[in-house]
Amino acid sequence: MVDTVELEAAAFRRLLRHLNQARPDVQNIDLMILAGFCRNCLADWYREAAEAAGQPMDKEQAREAVYGMPFAEWKARHQAEATPEQLAAFEAARRRHG
Repeated sequence: MVDTVELEAAAFRRLLRHLNQARPDVQNIDLMILAGFCRNCLADWYREAAEAAGQPMDKEQAREAVYGMPFAEWKARHQAEATPEQLAAFEAARRRHG
């Protein structure tokens, strides 16, 4: 029988592949507006889980684990400047979901 943790890990890896390989065009701000989390949130959760397991990890290490490359490199390749409309939608979502 497959351990639940193995299934969860496989699903997480597939989510990362989808976000970073299949859909790098989806901007983090759009994820935040629609879902309330983004790749950076996943990196924060990953880092928190590592630290809870006794494995120190800094923000950049966690982001590299999630993005599959250094964050600065991913940002240069894929991140567009947020539009005024995205910024307004992000602020409205933040107010709605506090």
